[in-house]
Amino acid sequence: MFRSDLLKDKVVVVTGGGTGLGKSMAARFAELGARLVLTSRSLDHLEPAAKELRDKGGQALAVACDIRQPESVDAMVHKAVETFGCVDVLVNNAAGNFLARTEELSEHAFDAVLNIVLKGTINMTLACGKRWLAAQHQGVVLSISTTYADTGSAYVVPSAVAKAGVTALTRSLAVEWGGRGIRLVAIAPGAIRTEGAFSRLLPTPELEQKLLKHNPLHRFGTFEEISNLAAFLVSEQAGYINGEMVYMDGGEMLAGASTFSLIGRSLPDAAWAMMKPKKSG
Repeated sequence: MFRSDLLKDKVVVVTGGGTGLGKSMAARFAELGARLVLTSRSLDHLEPAAKELRDKGGQALAVACDIRQPESVDAMVHKAVETFGCVDVLVNNAAGNFLARTEELSEHAFDAVLNIVLKGTINMTLACGKRWLAAQHQGVVLSISTTYADTGSAYVVPSAVAKAGVTALTRSLAVEWGGRGIRLVAIAPGAIRTEGAFSRLLPTPELEQKLLKHNPLHRFGTFEEISNLAAFLVSEQAGYINGEMVYMDGGEMLAGASTFSLIGRSLPDAAWAMMKPKKSG
């Protein structure tokens, strides 16, 4: 399946493409022949990530973009088309999340997550989708969702709300646009160790152990596993998969998707006080 030309000459835009899972997926796509457009708000991580791809013989463009702003998104897509001639695949990967008691969150905390995860995904999907439809160009949208998108989850409510919207968008447009050459798919990853996410969501070894014990395979997922699944889903090998969210979580969802609900209910007040988000605005 993973022949070297699986994604040959496909132009792939990856949001949040400079670090973590986004960077890993971009590297795998490049190995399989894709040309990459990496985007996020800052070039600080994007440029080094793009240079790594180019140093290995790939083609990669780094473009700063605030996906919360439609004008910024349109400018980024225009730059991608100007450079590579088209966009074939969009990967909605940019996200934000934190563990918190919902009653302690301000509207700014909700906005911070919803504007990136949901509004950003909508902005990116519409910007690419409208171009594809107007040009009768086939395209694929892959969105990174979560295991609790269908069930909801306590203590990560802004993320649960936003990811539920992303999943609904995927399923809705899969029907509306599928007949016009645009596929939409999603991945619901289990926990993957990243410095940023773990510091916000699992800040102590005890919480990590709770999560590992809850997972039927008793381990975290890896970037490589998710990246290989992503490469398959955006390729022509998966051409008949449309509107699906694929769980890759070691069975976490079947064991009870709301892992953070289990964790949150066991935390003492002192722990919540330490993790309480700082007020902004």
